[in-house]
Amino acid sequence: MNNLTLKGDWNIAKGKLKQQYGQLTDNDLAYERGREDELIGRIQKRVGLSREAVEKAVHEIFSA
Repeated sequence: MNNLTLKGDWNIAKGKLKQQYGQLTDNDLAYERGREDELIGRIQKRVGLSREAVEKAVHEIFSA
């Protein structure tokens, strides 16, 4: 998957996450390659879910 495809897919996923968890901001969902753990941590802190729950939600969005 090239960077452009990943960025486009992430923009779609970001929109879905913001719909599901209205308290997330663009800053919470800022994606940088290689910093996925930090991204999951920011989401987890904002929505108050376990790491596993956040990873599952992100995975389900990409699987849909």
